[in-house]
Amino acid sequence: MASACHFRDRPVSTTPDTAPPQLLRAYPSGVTLVRRSARGAASAPEKVTIAEIEEWLLHGATLESEMLLLLEAFIWHMIAAGLPIDRTTLHITTLHPQLLGFGWNWRRGDGFCDELKVEHRASETDSFKRNTIARVIETRQCLRRNPQLPEAQAEFPIMAELAEAGIHEYVAMPMGGGEYRHIITFATTRESGFTETEISQVTHLLRLFSLHVERHIAARIAENALNAYLGTVAGVKVLAGSIQRGSGESIRSIIWVSDLRGFTDLSARLTGAEMIMVLNAYFETLAGAVLSNGGEVLKFMGDGLLAVFPIGADNQAKAAAQAALKAAEQAVKGLEQLNAQKPPPLNLINGWHPLRSGIALHEGEVFFGNIGAPDRLDFTVIGSAVNEASRVEALHKTLHRGILMTEAVAQHLDVPLDNLGDHELRGVATPLAIFSPARS
Repeated sequence: MASACHFRDRPVSTTPDTAPPQLLRAYPSGVTLVRRSARGAASAPEKVTIAEIEEWLLHGATLESEMLLLLEAFIWHMIAAGLPIDRTTLHITTLHPQLLGFGWNWRRGDGFCDELKVEHRASETDSFKRNTIARVIETRQCLRRNPQLPEAQAEFPIMAELAEAGIHEYVAMPMGGGEYRHIITFATTRESGFTETEISQVTHLLRLFSLHVERHIAARIAENALNAYLGTVAGVKVLAGSIQRGSGESIRSIIWVSDLRGFTDLSARLTGAEMIMVLNAYFETLAGAVLSNGGEVLKFMGDGLLAVFPIGADNQAKAAAQAALKAAEQAVKGLEQLNAQKPPPLNLINGWHPLRSGIALHEGEVFFGNIGAPDRLDFTVIGSAVNEASRVEALHKTLHRGILMTEAVAQHLDVPLDNLGDHELRGVATPLAIFSPARS
């Protein structure tokens, strides 16, 4: 719920009351644009009353599943009710391994409403510590300023930018409570700023809007947690209701199986804490390569990694094979760089490098779904093709190549490959032809 707001120091200003359009938006380091909406005034009726907005928040707004579209519609509803809003931002905290939270940034000047993701490192910068959002998070008090005042600009650097854009009043209000804190801001170019009646109307509407924010945050946290621990594909399926034991689907994929060479020796020489740091750096390199090339990381198994590059209904086997090989080569180069650079905190560990991985690629039909006990399920991929890929990965010990692939994958590639011959694999009826990227 938003707290009451009281204004402080508002002189008359001669700054023009129209903010110039900002077609290009620059965001600081650690803040990334996720998506943008530009529906404009069409996202709300031409004219509404405050009472009608309340009715919409109680009924129509509950049907909106996207926070981006809901906020955009909420702002235009308030404008249709006569509230002089020219800028709005919404900031929420979340539960995520890499992200501090999400933000939404709307401006009347360009009509865009942007959704942003904010990394944890953004909160460590001086610009964050000196902005209004950090102040409101700390105090849990409403903040109102006139950006045209020199003292406001000295207090918060963002005020100079707002003043240049013609803003005459800026309001930041806390929302919600408990562990996750959310802030919403409003700004106007009207020289007289917001009236006390308008602030009261906005505060009243936020009591209902904050319930929608909490609803969306709960859903976003669930999505973040599932995606982080299950992967995006599995996370989406679980959220969509695919949670019954045995449910799933068969998909054709390029399968990636890899492990860390010399893991047993490393485990014997390093402490548990040191081994975790090494594995985190190792998996960040490999998983990063998989994800950046369109693959899906399914599972970390000790020092092993299982991933897939789905071929899809349109039979894009060539594209999937190329993406998998590109990811494998990127992972190998990434480990080489890691070994050479010895970044902190690995530089404080003796004997952790060089790290090398054995990567196997295979194509086949796999079952992607829920397995396990009634009270403890796992969303994973199983099938004979997975077993075969695992057997191919074991050949690294004798073939001494960083990347191995079966003929099923090699046939889709137009790059030089070395034919390493046919090999018998434990549990596989017929020998498989094994290939590796050609040595230069």
